[in-house]
Amino acid sequence: MASKETGMNKEIILAPISGKVTPLENVADPTFSGKMMGDGLAIEPTDGEVISPVDGEVTLTFPTKHAIGLKAKSGIEVLIHIGLETVNMDGEGFEVHVKQGEQVKVGDPLVTFDLQLIKERASSHITPIIITNGDIVNAITKTNDGTVIAGESTLLELTMIDTGKEPVSPAIEGKESRKGGMDYSEEAEQIVAAVGGLDNIEAATHCVTRLRFALTDEAIVDKEALEKLDVVKGTFSANGQYQVVIGQGTVDKVYKAMVYETGIEEASKDDVKAAGGKRQNPLQQAIKTLADIFIPILPAIVTAGLLLGLNNILVNPIFSDQAIIEMFPSWAGVADIINLIANTAFTFLPVLIGWSAAKRFGGNPLLGIVLGLILVHPALMPASDYAIAAVEGEAPTWNLFGLSVNMMGYQGQVLPVLVAAWVLSKIEIALKKRVIDSLQLLVVAPIALLVTGFLAFIIIGPVTFTVGTWITDGFIGIFETLPLLGGLIYGALYAPLVITGMHHTFLAVDLQLIGSTGTTFLWPIVALSNIAQGSAVFAMFLAAKNEKLKGLAGTSGISAWLGVTEPAMFGVNLQYKYPFFAAIAGTAIAGAFITVADVQASSVGVGGIPAFLSIESSIVSFFIGMLIVIVVPFIITLIIAKRKLKN
Repeated sequence: MASKETGMNKEIILAPISGKVTPLENVADPTFSGKMMGDGLAIEPTDGEVISPVDGEVTLTFPTKHAIGLKAKSGIEVLIHIGLETVNMDGEGFEVHVKQGEQVKVGDPLVTFDLQLIKERASSHITPIIITNGDIVNAITKTNDGTVIAGESTLLELTMIDTGKEPVSPAIEGKESRKGGMDYSEEAEQIVAAVGGLDNIEAATHCVTRLRFALTDEAIVDKEALEKLDVVKGTFSANGQYQVVIGQGTVDKVYKAMVYETGIEEASKDDVKAAGGKRQNPLQQAIKTLADIFIPILPAIVTAGLLLGLNNILVNPIFSDQAIIEMFPSWAGVADIINLIANTAFTFLPVLIGWSAAKRFGGNPLLGIVLGLILVHPALMPASDYAIAAVEGEAPTWNLFGLSVNMMGYQGQVLPVLVAAWVLSKIEIALKKRVIDSLQLLVVAPIALLVTGFLAFIIIGPVTFTVGTWITDGFIGIFETLPLLGGLIYGALYAPLVITGMHHTFLAVDLQLIGSTGTTFLWPIVALSNIAQGSAVFAMFLAAKNEKLKGLAGTSGISAWLGVTEPAMFGVNLQYKYPFFAAIAGTAIAGAFITVADVQASSVGVGGIPAFLSIESSIVSFFIGMLIVIVVPFIITLIIAKRKLKN
């Protein structure tokens, strides 16, 4: 695909995978969003096939099969990294169809993968396509298309500097012909020293782009010394691991040199992940567990929220004194069906949680589904009706040898199925260790479900339902007694909670509130916080003179207004600090206002501009809150930015 042109070469990089195009700045991994490895684009794949985007050579395949490197005939080096943190899948769901050193043409199949499995197991399915030797590129033109088709759509057009010789990756140039020791021995020793020495390293491994360390104390890392090394592209800490970005191909050599020169033991990805997890305190571990359980089911919950919002528009008098179904009765059936579809995810919420929790706790996800179905069985009276029936003396019960057990269902409840799924998984794991393989099908699942089912109705359900009621009543009590203060504090704290990851705990609270009362007053503040972060970053876009900052601010602002704030927060607002605090100020003011106005959401929806669809009551007040978080952070940030941003 290369062509000679007035002392310069051009290379067309076709899309290696079909899907939605996303700027690298929106990728939730600093290695890619910070362009440590190089520039390019990312694609959210719609199928599970990667094809060659160039004519050239396969320069890198990886044991975990989640990434592949190519070198075009023009010398351009391309890295295709399928998903984020897919290295932890250890090759499961991937199949590589080529070998290192093999010649390929455009359209040749490289890798096939299980897209659904990646969505379930990895942190993201988004796939960065990176030009890793950008030093030989004079200009890069990126596609403006929103979606691309593998092998047909142009993704990148590169104009390269003609050096008159075969291009060589700068990370490799001058390193291959060392004498008197392994390649990168010196750099490996310097890296070990900079991360605190051997005594500070609990475990170390590498993936396709970076070294991954589990360190005893990250505070003693000499980040400045690390980033002065030519071989190091960048560093950051995430998920209990300290990660040093090296680059494809080179990272393997640096790791081998580190093992050879220092005597450090080679470790697997799981070893490093486990060592990193041990350093987290119990609260951090609990938060991560909740995140691991609720993030996989979030798409179903958000979709249900959007559909409930559509139903709200049809059945509530929002735009006039009459609802749409009152003005046009023929729409009533449409509204009923939409409501049925939307309510399913919340009605059977324990089923979703049971599946995700059982998988997280190491059990069989199918048994988790069955457990969730048991807790919402039609033979059980819903918890919302059971309290009334109990007062009237008509509540159904089981008599278990004289013990009265409530025949109560747990529709919409969070805690009962969470605890029950943990018990189920532990019983299943224990039985599998003790029952011979030939009898496991007949013994493990029946006993695990039977024991857990009885425990769920006799102990787990009643106790956790009571605890859930206390949590719900506690939040309601605080916000009813001091609505202005409650909204102000929650509005101010939510964005900092996102940094720590603790915001995931409040998703469980939102779902508990919806299950117990039908609405939540917390989630509308979350939606406003996302809008505020977007407003602040849009002000940075307007004030910035630097084109790179302008591009990052523009794309991340749109993302924040559509409910994904991480690119705006971590890419711009936290870096400059004052936009972050301006967003917090706007959210605190708006949070206090909408709480006093008793704004309630009927569901968890898209936490940005579309959030109004999920508002059940006081929608006008919510729009005023939206106006506050659009105007206040924008003005504060713009005033400060114009004074501070010189270029």
